[in-house]
Amino acid sequence: MLNIHNLSVSFAGEYLFEEISFKLISGDRVGLIGKNGAGKSTLLKLLSKEMELDSGSIASDKDIRIGFLKQDIDFEKGRTVLDEAYQAFVEIKQLELKQNDINLKLSERTDYESDSYFALITELSDVTDRYELIGGYNYQGQTEKILQGLGFSRADFDKNTDTFSGGWRMRIELAKLLLQSNDLLLLDEPTNHLDIESIIWLEQFLKTFTGAVVIVSHDKMFLNNVTNRTIEISLGRIYDFNKPYSKYLVLRNEIKEQQISAQKNQEKQIQQTERLIEKFRAKASKASMAQSLIKKIEKIDRIEVDKDDNSVMKLRFNVSVNPGKVIAEIEELSKSYDDNHVLDDISLIIERGSKTAFVGQNGQGKSTLAKIMVGELKASGMMKLGHNVQIGYFAQNQAEYLDGKKTVLDTMIDSANETNRSKVRDILGSFLFQGDEVDKFVRVLSGGERNRLALAKMLLQPFNVLVMDEPTNHLDIKSKNVLKQALQNFDGTLILVSHDRDFLQGLTNKVYEFKDQNIKEYLGDIDYYLEQRRVDDFRAIEKKEKIIVLKQKPKNNKNQDQSLKKKLNNVESKISKLEKEISNIDKALLNNYETTITQPNFFPNYEKKKSELESLMSKWEKLTLALN
Repeated sequence: MLNIHNLSVSFAGEYLFEEISFKLISGDRVGLIGKNGAGKSTLLKLLSKEMELDSGSIASDKDIRIGFLKQDIDFEKGRTVLDEAYQAFVEIKQLELKQNDINLKLSERTDYESDSYFALITELSDVTDRYELIGGYNYQGQTEKILQGLGFSRADFDKNTDTFSGGWRMRIELAKLLLQSNDLLLLDEPTNHLDIESIIWLEQFLKTFTGAVVIVSHDKMFLNNVTNRTIEISLGRIYDFNKPYSKYLVLRNEIKEQQISAQKNQEKQIQQTERLIEKFRAKASKASMAQSLIKKIEKIDRIEVDKDDNSVMKLRFNVSVNPGKVIAEIEELSKSYDDNHVLDDISLIIERGSKTAFVGQNGQGKSTLAKIMVGELKASGMMKLGHNVQIGYFAQNQAEYLDGKKTVLDTMIDSANETNRSKVRDILGSFLFQGDEVDKFVRVLSGGERNRLALAKMLLQPFNVLVMDEPTNHLDIKSKNVLKQALQNFDGTLILVSHDRDFLQGLTNKVYEFKDQNIKEYLGDIDYYLEQRRVDDFRAIEKKEKIIVLKQKPKNNKNQDQSLKKKLNNVESKISKLEKEISNIDKALLNNYETTITQPNFFPNYEKKKSELESLMSKWEKLTLALN
């Protein structure tokens, strides 16, 4: 399918990667990983032929069709969601125009016996045959199915694309790629703007995709569920193994340990040989032997240990001034977007020093409330900030607020004031923008680099309250950990919108769940919230079947009731046992991940338990309904 040979790319004299080679074949589902700025997005642009090669070659099959989901997209204004999605079917739309044109001509003709009229009929027949052959009668239903899978309702289909946020427009672009008959899909951070339900849907789609897929993502669970191969870009090299992400990490670590051990053994042999050389040099009769040993050492191929790129940004959030005890007070607040009611009569109080998580599906009002609190949106009801409250706000699409025409340095200088302008270069350095990198234009930065710049820019403004909406989008795993550490050390008040359980663990002491226009408070951390919801993670909440409360049915006879209760008790006992087993496994994964997953058939057994639990929950629901 694709053969990449000795590929090199450099910027400002520095190599992103040098003379890398690999192949892609049908069935490959590759997780392309590496730190922000390592060259992942650049490699996708090279594979899609959007960028010219510095050196090397990319050979491909003839007529290969490549679909590329980029981080930044532009839509033509005035198109509806359906119209934009239909752009995936270029030839079908052209044939429709041709059919309409021919039909119009035929309607205006009366010379039914002429050769030219017959030629039009023949042309229409040929066009119609081709239209049917390439799916012209099925594409509309297929489009609606894909859009609904990605979270759009039928009511959304006729709305203009410019009324949707960047995240939803990204879904439309993703739908277009999935609708095309591509041989290779290049997906740059496809899950960043998807809720859990849509991520699960996309996982299932990609698992059954017959072509090749290359995915840039920092979502560990998504990579583990979808990929069967991992390519890591690190310090200009690539590491390529036929393993999903977590198994690759274990294998990579084992290989590195073997290299270290082999290097130590080789070094011992070299030292022993060098001692012999020194000993033989002193004797004239052994001089030739000493020279022979010297040549032997010179010919040794020295074992090298793979180097890791351990550079990370340095981040610390400082409190500006001490605010009052109450940070924000909200009473009977409601918000609607035209006919879409998002929040209805909600009330809450945010107190100084609290660490709060907003969780729930997309579209339930989490980001809306965050924007209301920082003054970006208006709503009915009361929202009052406390004394001396200064809010630092990181929006979900924070990077979109950056001016692509400015350099990294100019972006910071323009946001600085007289007291901190002299610290701009130091701040940029701590966020890994060093040397000539500060002169890069924002438009050429990767998504992760833009997020790092947005975080750096925040430090130029005073705040004692942090409101952060999905701050980990685009950040590599090491940067996520640095951000988490900084938030743990933050002495101010934190409000965090996120669907990343790993990131939220240990960060908050209160959770608000947004659902059906309302909020529900949980006085504990994210693990407490999930425990109360009787699930292991956010995915389980999405997948768990909703229990429908029916009106009271006529009672079954006594014997039937007793039989049902007995079955129900049995199922509940099995559910309790399975939940405990899964919980123990999750704890083992958290405490000792690498050792736990090396157990025989670990992943199949783990998934089997979860599947059994889901089946039992469905059975429990039916029995409960039967008893009502």
